[in-house]
Amino acid sequence: MSETSYLGWPFFEKHHRTLASTLDTWAEAHMAELTANEHEDLDGTCIALVRALGEAGFAGYAVPASGGGNHEKLDVRTLCIIRETLARHSALADFAFAMQGLGSGPISLFGSEQQQSNYLNAVAQGQKISAFSLSEPNAGSDVAAMTCSAQREGDEWVLNGTKTWISNAGIADFYTVFARSSDAGGAKGISCFIVEAGTPGFEVTERIELVAPHPLGTLQFSDCRIPAQNLVGEEGRGFGIAMATLDVFRSTVAAAALGMARRALDETLDYTAQRDIFGGKLGDLQLVQAKIGEMALGVDASALLVYRAAWTKDCAADRVTREAAMAKYHATETAQQVIDAAVQLHGGKGVTKGYIVESLYRDIRALRIYEGASEVQTTIIARQTINNHELSQV
Repeated sequence: MSETSYLGWPFFEKHHRTLASTLDTWAEAHMAELTANEHEDLDGTCIALVRALGEAGFAGYAVPASGGGNHEKLDVRTLCIIRETLARHSALADFAFAMQGLGSGPISLFGSEQQQSNYLNAVAQGQKISAFSLSEPNAGSDVAAMTCSAQREGDEWVLNGTKTWISNAGIADFYTVFARSSDAGGAKGISCFIVEAGTPGFEVTERIELVAPHPLGTLQFSDCRIPAQNLVGEEGRGFGIAMATLDVFRSTVAAAALGMARRALDETLDYTAQRDIFGGKLGDLQLVQAKIGEMALGVDASALLVYRAAWTKDCAADRVTREAAMAKYHATETAQQVIDAAVQLHGGKGVTKGYIVESLYRDIRALRIYEGASEVQTTIIARQTINNHELSQV
Protein backbone atom coordinates (compact mmCIF):
# COMPACT_ATOMS: atom_id res chain seq x y z
CA MET A 1 0.00 0.00 0.00
CA SER A 2 1.40 3.38 -0.96
CA GLU A 3 1.83 6.20 1.53
CA THR A 4 -1.38 8.26 1.56
CA SER A 5 -0.75 11.03 4.10
CA TYR A 6 -0.69 13.54 1.23
CA LEU A 7 -4.46 13.13 0.97
CA GLY A 8 -4.64 15.10 4.21
CA TRP A 9 -3.27 18.18 2.45
CA PRO A 10 -5.68 21.12 2.21
CA PHE A 11 -5.92 20.71 -1.56
CA PHE A 12 -8.50 17.96 -1.07
CA GLU A 13 -12.08 17.60 0.11
CA LYS A 14 -13.64 14.57 1.77
CA HIS A 15 -15.01 13.18 -1.49
CA HIS A 16 -11.52 13.18 -3.01
CA ARG A 17 -10.17 11.08 -0.14
CA THR A 18 -13.10 8.70 -0.38
CA LEU A 19 -12.59 8.30 -4.12
CA ALA A 20 -8.88 7.57 -3.72
CA SER A 21 -9.62 4.78 -1.25
CA THR A 22 -12.52 3.34 -3.26
CA LEU A 23 -10.60 3.28 -6.52
CA ASP A 24 -7.52 1.75 -4.91
CA THR A 25 -9.63 -1.06 -3.43
CA TRP A 26 -11.33 -1.64 -6.80
CA ALA A 27 -8.02 -1.71 -8.64
CA GLU A 28 -6.54 -4.19 -6.16
CA ALA A 29 -9.48 -6.50 -6.77
CA HIS A 30 -9.83 -6.23 -10.56
CA MET A 31 -6.68 -4.93 -12.25
CA ALA A 32 -4.71 -8.17 -12.48
CA GLU A 33 -7.55 -9.96 -14.24
CA LEU A 34 -8.36 -7.04 -16.54
CA THR A 35 -4.76 -6.67 -17.73
CA ALA A 36 -3.75 -10.34 -17.79
CA ASN A 37 -3.68 -10.45 -21.61
CA GLU A 38 -2.48 -6.94 -22.39
CA HIS A 39 0.58 -8.18 -24.30
CA GLU A 40 -1.36 -10.75 -26.33
CA ASP A 41 -4.49 -8.64 -26.95
CA LEU A 42 -3.73 -4.96 -26.53
CA ASP A 43 -6.89 -3.62 -28.17
CA GLY A 44 -9.14 -6.07 -26.39
CA THR A 45 -7.59 -5.21 -23.04
CA CYS A 46 -8.06 -1.47 -23.58
CA ILE A 47 -11.68 -1.96 -24.57
CA ALA A 48 -12.26 -4.17 -21.52
CA LEU A 49 -10.67 -1.56 -19.25
CA VAL A 50 -12.90 1.20 -20.61
CA ARG A 51 -15.98 -0.99 -20.15
CA ALA A 52 -14.97 -1.91 -16.60
CA LEU A 53 -14.21 1.69 -15.62
CA GLY A 54 -17.60 2.68 -16.98
CA GLU A 55 -19.49 -0.08 -15.20
CA ALA A 56 -17.73 0.74 -11.92
CA GLY A 57 -18.68 4.41 -12.28
CA PHE A 58 -15.16 5.79 -12.57
CA ALA A 59 -15.42 6.84 -16.24
CA GLY A 60 -18.20 9.16 -15.13
CA TYR A 61 -15.56 11.46 -13.69
CA ALA A 62 -14.10 12.00 -17.17
CA VAL A 63 -17.10 14.05 -18.34
CA PRO A 64 -19.31 16.74 -16.74
CA ALA A 65 -22.82 16.22 -15.36
CA SER A 66 -24.32 17.68 -18.55
CA GLY A 67 -23.00 14.57 -20.30
CA GLY A 68 -23.90 12.07 -17.61
CA GLY A 69 -20.83 12.67 -15.45
CA ASN A 70 -20.45 12.62 -11.68
CA HIS A 71 -19.52 16.29 -11.16
CA GLU A 72 -21.09 19.48 -12.48
CA LYS A 73 -17.86 20.27 -14.28
CA LEU A 74 -14.57 18.48 -14.83
CA ASP A 75 -12.82 18.39 -11.45
CA VAL A 76 -9.08 18.31 -12.06
CA ARG A 77 -8.23 17.08 -8.57
CA THR A 78 -10.51 14.11 -9.15
CA LEU A 79 -8.96 13.43 -12.56
CA CYS A 80 -5.49 13.58 -11.02
CA ILE A 81 -6.38 11.26 -8.16
CA ILE A 82 -7.84 8.72 -10.58
CA ARG A 83 -4.85 8.87 -12.92
CA GLU A 84 -2.33 8.68 -10.09
CA THR A 85 -4.10 5.68 -8.57
CA LEU A 86 -4.59 3.82 -11.85
CA ALA A 87 -1.02 4.51 -13.01
CA ARG A 88 0.27 3.04 -9.75
CA HIS A 89 -1.59 -0.17 -10.58
CA SER A 90 -1.41 -0.26 -14.39
CA ALA A 91 -0.14 2.21 -16.96
CA LEU A 92 -2.58 0.81 -19.52
CA ALA A 93 -5.56 1.35 -17.18
CA ASP A 94 -4.43 4.92 -16.66
CA PHE A 95 -4.21 5.36 -20.43
CA ALA A 96 -7.70 3.95 -20.95
CA PHE A 97 -9.22 6.37 -18.45
CA ALA A 98 -7.17 9.37 -19.59
CA MET A 99 -8.19 9.04 -23.23
CA GLN A 100 -11.87 8.88 -22.30
CA GLY A 101 -11.42 12.33 -20.79
CA LEU A 102 -9.02 13.87 -23.29
CA GLY A 103 -10.73 12.51 -26.39
CA SER A 104 -14.12 13.83 -25.30
CA GLY A 105 -12.67 16.95 -23.62
CA PRO A 106 -13.52 19.39 -26.43
CA ILE A 107 -17.15 18.21 -26.28
CA SER A 108 -17.20 18.45 -22.47
CA LEU A 109 -15.89 22.02 -22.57
CA PHE A 110 -17.36 23.43 -25.79
CA GLY A 111 -19.85 20.93 -27.23
CA SER A 112 -23.50 21.67 -27.84
CA GLU A 113 -26.21 20.11 -25.70
CA GLN A 114 -26.95 17.66 -28.51
CA GLN A 115 -23.29 16.70 -28.92
CA GLN A 116 -22.92 16.12 -25.19
CA SER A 117 -26.03 13.96 -25.17
CA ASN A 118 -24.91 11.97 -28.21
CA TYR A 119 -21.40 11.20 -27.04
CA LEU A 120 -20.63 11.98 -23.40
CA ASN A 121 -23.24 9.75 -21.79
CA ALA A 122 -21.79 6.78 -23.64
CA VAL A 123 -18.27 7.81 -22.61
CA ALA A 124 -19.33 7.98 -18.97
CA GLN A 125 -20.79 4.48 -19.20
CA GLY A 126 -17.74 3.06 -20.97
CA GLN A 127 -19.84 2.27 -24.05
CA LYS A 128 -18.04 4.59 -26.46
CA ILE A 129 -14.28 5.11 -26.75
CA SER A 130 -12.96 8.53 -27.70
CA ALA A 131 -9.77 9.86 -29.31
CA PHE A 132 -8.10 13.28 -29.43
CA SER A 133 -6.72 13.96 -32.91
CA LEU A 134 -4.40 16.96 -32.92
CA SER A 135 -0.88 15.95 -33.99
CA GLU A 136 0.29 15.65 -37.60
CA PRO A 137 3.52 14.41 -39.18
CA ASN A 138 4.89 17.97 -39.21
CA ALA A 139 2.74 19.51 -36.49
CA GLY A 140 3.30 18.06 -33.05
CA SER A 141 4.46 20.61 -30.51
CA ASP A 142 3.84 23.30 -33.15
CA VAL A 143 0.07 22.85 -33.38
CA ALA A 144 -0.33 25.99 -35.49
CA ALA A 145 1.61 24.29 -38.31
CA MET A 146 -1.20 21.79 -39.02
CA THR A 147 -2.27 21.33 -42.63
CA CYS A 148 -5.22 18.94 -42.33
CA SER A 149 -8.05 20.89 -43.96
CA ALA A 150 -11.80 21.24 -43.55
CA GLN A 151 -13.91 22.90 -46.24
CA ARG A 152 -17.58 23.78 -45.83
CA GLU A 153 -19.83 22.48 -48.61
CA GLY A 154 -23.51 23.09 -47.96
CA ASP A 155 -24.59 21.17 -44.87
CA GLU A 156 -21.33 19.26 -44.68
CA TRP A 157 -17.65 19.69 -43.85
CA VAL A 158 -15.12 17.91 -46.06
CA LEU A 159 -11.89 16.85 -44.33
CA ASN A 160 -8.60 16.06 -46.05
CA GLY A 161 -5.22 15.34 -44.51
CA THR A 162 -3.29 13.18 -42.09
CA LYS A 163 -3.15 12.89 -38.31
CA THR A 164 -0.58 10.77 -36.51
CA TRP A 165 0.48 9.69 -33.02
CA ILE A 166 -3.23 9.40 -32.26
CA SER A 167 -4.03 7.34 -29.17
CA ASN A 168 -6.94 4.89 -29.48
CA ALA A 169 -6.56 4.90 -33.28
CA GLY A 170 -8.42 1.85 -34.51
CA ILE A 171 -10.49 1.22 -31.37
CA ALA A 172 -12.17 4.61 -30.87
CA ASP A 173 -15.84 5.04 -31.71
CA PHE A 174 -15.37 8.75 -32.40
CA TYR A 175 -12.51 11.21 -32.83
CA THR A 176 -12.31 14.91 -32.00
CA VAL A 177 -10.33 16.16 -34.99
CA PHE A 178 -8.65 19.55 -35.41
CA ALA A 179 -8.35 20.87 -38.95
CA ARG A 180 -7.69 24.14 -40.75
CA SER A 181 -11.05 25.56 -41.87
CA SER A 182 -9.79 28.83 -43.38
CA ASP A 183 -6.67 30.27 -45.00
CA ALA A 184 -5.81 32.34 -41.93
CA GLY A 185 -2.28 31.52 -40.89
CA GLY A 186 -0.85 30.14 -37.67
CA ALA A 187 -3.28 29.42 -34.86
CA LYS A 188 -6.10 31.23 -36.64
CA GLY A 189 -8.54 29.37 -38.81
CA ILE A 190 -8.39 26.01 -36.98
CA SER A 191 -11.68 24.31 -36.06
CA CYS A 192 -12.66 21.20 -34.13
CA PHE A 193 -14.89 18.42 -35.48
CA ILE A 194 -16.37 15.10 -34.39
CA VAL A 195 -15.67 12.24 -36.79
CA GLU A 196 -17.24 8.87 -36.12
CA ALA A 197 -15.39 5.65 -36.86
CA GLY A 198 -16.52 4.12 -40.12
CA THR A 199 -17.27 7.44 -41.81
CA PRO A 200 -16.51 7.10 -45.56
CA GLY A 201 -13.24 8.78 -46.45
CA PHE A 202 -11.76 8.18 -43.00
CA GLU A 203 -9.43 5.30 -42.20
CA VAL A 204 -6.68 4.26 -39.84
CA THR A 205 -3.75 3.64 -42.16
CA GLU A 206 -1.07 2.64 -39.69
CA ARG A 207 -0.64 1.29 -36.19
CA ILE A 208 2.49 2.51 -34.42
CA GLU A 209 4.32 0.24 -31.98
CA LEU A 210 5.89 1.85 -28.92
CA VAL A 211 8.35 0.75 -26.26
CA ALA A 212 5.39 0.55 -23.86
CA PRO A 213 2.52 -0.61 -26.09
CA HIS A 214 -0.80 1.17 -26.28
CA PRO A 215 -3.15 1.70 -29.25
CA LEU A 216 -1.55 4.39 -31.39
CA GLY A 217 -1.83 5.11 -35.07
CA THR A 218 -2.14 7.33 -38.12
CA LEU A 219 -5.43 8.64 -39.49
CA GLN A 220 -6.12 9.55 -43.11
CA PHE A 221 -8.96 11.78 -44.30
CA SER A 222 -9.74 11.70 -48.03
CA ASP A 223 -12.79 13.79 -48.93
CA CYS A 224 -14.29 12.69 -45.64
CA ARG A 225 -17.75 14.25 -45.33
CA ILE A 226 -19.31 14.92 -41.94
CA PRO A 227 -22.51 16.78 -40.99
CA ALA A 228 -22.19 20.51 -40.32
CA GLN A 229 -23.48 19.96 -36.79
CA ASN A 230 -20.32 17.96 -36.01
CA LEU A 231 -18.43 21.25 -35.64
CA VAL A 232 -17.49 21.65 -31.96
CA GLY A 233 -17.78 25.19 -30.66
CA GLU A 234 -17.31 28.09 -33.05
CA GLU A 235 -15.66 27.88 -36.45
CA GLY A 236 -12.07 29.10 -36.33
CA ARG A 237 -11.76 28.69 -32.55
CA GLY A 238 -10.19 25.24 -32.65
CA PHE A 239 -6.77 26.28 -31.39
CA GLY A 240 -8.33 27.76 -28.27
CA ILE A 241 -10.43 24.63 -27.80
CA ALA A 242 -7.34 22.44 -28.02
CA MET A 243 -5.36 24.59 -25.59
CA ALA A 244 -8.24 24.80 -23.10
CA THR A 245 -8.60 21.01 -23.22
CA LEU A 246 -4.89 20.50 -22.64
CA ASP A 247 -5.00 23.06 -19.83
CA VAL A 248 -7.37 20.71 -18.00
CA PHE A 249 -5.62 17.44 -18.76
CA ARG A 250 -1.93 18.40 -18.71
CA SER A 251 -1.86 18.29 -14.91
CA THR A 252 -3.30 14.78 -15.06
CA VAL A 253 -0.32 13.60 -17.13
CA ALA A 254 1.83 14.75 -14.23
CA ALA A 255 -0.43 12.81 -11.87
CA ALA A 256 0.07 9.63 -13.89
CA ALA A 257 3.84 10.11 -13.69
CA LEU A 258 3.47 10.63 -9.96
CA GLY A 259 1.58 7.33 -9.63
CA MET A 260 4.33 5.49 -11.49
CA ALA A 261 6.99 7.10 -9.31
CA ARG A 262 5.11 6.11 -6.15
CA ARG A 263 4.93 2.51 -7.35
CA ALA A 264 8.66 2.50 -8.11
CA LEU A 265 9.41 3.84 -4.63
CA ASP A 266 7.10 1.24 -3.03
CA GLU A 267 8.76 -1.59 -4.95
CA THR A 268 12.18 -0.29 -3.94
CA LEU A 269 11.28 -0.06 -0.27
CA ASP A 270 9.95 -3.63 -0.30
CA TYR A 271 12.93 -5.02 -2.20
CA THR A 272 15.68 -3.27 -0.22
CA ALA A 273 14.06 -4.35 3.07
CA GLN A 274 14.18 -8.02 2.01
CA ARG A 275 17.38 -8.29 -0.07
CA ASP A 276 20.27 -9.82 1.87
CA ILE A 277 23.72 -8.36 1.20
CA PHE A 278 27.01 -8.18 3.13
CA GLY A 279 25.50 -9.76 6.22
CA GLY A 280 22.56 -7.36 6.40
CA LYS A 281 19.78 -5.91 4.25
CA LEU A 282 20.28 -3.80 1.15
CA GLY A 283 18.27 -1.02 2.77
CA ASP A 284 20.77 -0.79 5.64
CA LEU A 285 23.48 0.61 3.35
CA GLN A 286 23.87 4.38 3.63
CA LEU A 287 24.25 4.87 -0.12
CA VAL A 288 20.99 3.04 -0.67
CA GLN A 289 19.27 5.11 2.01
CA ALA A 290 20.56 8.28 0.39
CA LYS A 291 19.05 7.20 -2.92
CA ILE A 292 15.73 6.34 -1.28
CA GLY A 293 15.74 9.76 0.38
CA GLU A 294 16.18 11.44 -3.00
CA MET A 295 13.39 9.35 -4.48
CA ALA A 296 10.98 10.23 -1.66
CA LEU A 297 11.85 13.92 -1.97
CA GLY A 298 11.15 13.86 -5.68
CA VAL A 299 7.80 12.13 -5.20
CA ASP A 300 6.57 14.62 -2.60
CA ALA A 301 7.79 17.65 -4.59
CA SER A 302 5.95 16.38 -7.65
CA ALA A 303 2.79 15.78 -5.64
CA LEU A 304 2.84 19.34 -4.35
CA LEU A 305 3.14 20.74 -7.87
CA VAL A 306 0.50 18.40 -9.30
CA TYR A 307 -2.14 19.13 -6.71
CA ARG A 308 -1.34 22.83 -6.56
CA ALA A 309 -2.09 23.02 -10.29
CA ALA A 310 -5.23 20.90 -9.92
CA TRP A 311 -6.55 22.92 -6.95
CA THR A 312 -5.81 26.19 -8.72
CA LYS A 313 -7.76 25.06 -11.79
CA ASP A 314 -10.70 23.87 -9.69
CA CYS A 315 -10.86 26.69 -7.16
CA ALA A 316 -8.88 29.78 -8.12
CA ALA A 317 -8.29 30.38 -11.84
CA ASP A 318 -9.76 29.62 -15.26
CA ARG A 319 -6.34 28.96 -16.78
CA VAL A 320 -3.36 27.27 -15.16
CA THR A 321 -0.95 27.20 -18.08
CA ARG A 322 2.11 27.96 -15.95
CA GLU A 323 1.14 25.76 -13.00
CA ALA A 324 0.23 22.81 -15.23
CA ALA A 325 3.46 23.15 -17.20
CA MET A 326 5.49 23.14 -14.00
CA ALA A 327 3.66 20.08 -12.71
CA LYS A 328 3.98 18.20 -15.99
CA TYR A 329 7.66 19.00 -16.41
CA HIS A 330 8.73 18.24 -12.85
CA ALA A 331 6.61 15.13 -12.31
CA THR A 332 7.54 13.40 -15.56
CA GLU A 333 11.25 14.21 -15.37
CA THR A 334 11.39 13.25 -11.69
CA ALA A 335 9.46 10.03 -12.25
CA GLN A 336 12.02 9.04 -14.87
CA GLN A 337 14.79 9.59 -12.29
CA VAL A 338 12.93 7.75 -9.52
CA ILE A 339 12.16 4.77 -11.72
CA ASP A 340 15.73 4.66 -13.02
CA ALA A 341 16.96 4.58 -9.42
CA ALA A 342 14.51 1.76 -8.67
CA VAL A 343 15.84 -0.26 -11.59
CA GLN A 344 19.41 0.32 -10.40
CA LEU A 345 18.67 -0.75 -6.85
CA HIS A 346 16.94 -3.90 -8.07
CA GLY A 347 20.13 -4.92 -9.86
CA GLY A 348 19.70 -7.57 -12.54
CA LYS A 349 16.04 -8.01 -11.65
CA GLY A 350 15.46 -4.37 -12.53
CA VAL A 351 16.04 -5.08 -16.21
CA THR A 352 14.33 -8.47 -16.26
CA LYS A 353 11.05 -8.72 -18.13
CA GLY A 354 8.17 -9.47 -15.81
CA TYR A 355 9.37 -7.26 -12.95
CA ILE A 356 7.30 -4.20 -12.18
CA VAL A 357 10.19 -1.73 -12.21
CA GLU A 358 11.22 -2.93 -15.67
CA SER A 359 7.74 -2.24 -17.05
CA LEU A 360 7.65 1.12 -15.28
CA TYR A 361 10.93 2.01 -16.97
CA ARG A 362 9.26 1.53 -20.35
CA ASP A 363 5.95 3.08 -19.34
CA ILE A 364 7.33 6.38 -18.07
CA ARG A 365 9.35 7.41 -21.09
CA ALA A 366 6.52 8.60 -23.32
CA LEU A 367 5.08 10.88 -20.63
CA ARG A 368 8.03 13.23 -21.03
CA ILE A 369 6.99 13.75 -24.66
CA TYR A 370 3.24 13.66 -25.19
CA GLU A 371 0.89 16.56 -24.43
CA GLY A 372 3.90 18.85 -24.65
CA ALA A 373 7.49 17.65 -24.36
CA SER A 374 9.58 18.76 -21.39
CA GLU A 375 11.39 21.30 -23.54
CA VAL A 376 8.07 22.83 -24.53
CA GLN A 377 7.02 23.01 -20.87
CA THR A 378 10.17 24.91 -19.90
CA THR A 379 9.47 27.41 -22.68
CA ILE A 380 5.89 27.86 -21.46
CA ILE A 381 7.08 28.34 -17.89
CA ALA A 382 9.65 30.93 -18.95
CA ARG A 383 7.22 32.90 -21.11
CA GLN A 384 4.53 32.90 -18.45
CA THR A 385 7.02 33.97 -15.79
CA ILE A 386 8.33 36.82 -17.96
CA ASN A 387 4.80 37.95 -18.80
CA ASN A 388 3.78 37.92 -15.15
CA HIS A 389 6.84 39.99 -14.24
CA GLU A 390 6.12 42.53 -16.98
CA LEU A 391 2.50 42.86 -15.86
CA SER A 392 3.60 43.42 -12.28
CA GLN A 393 5.72 46.37 -13.42
CA VAL A 394 2.81 48.18 -15.08
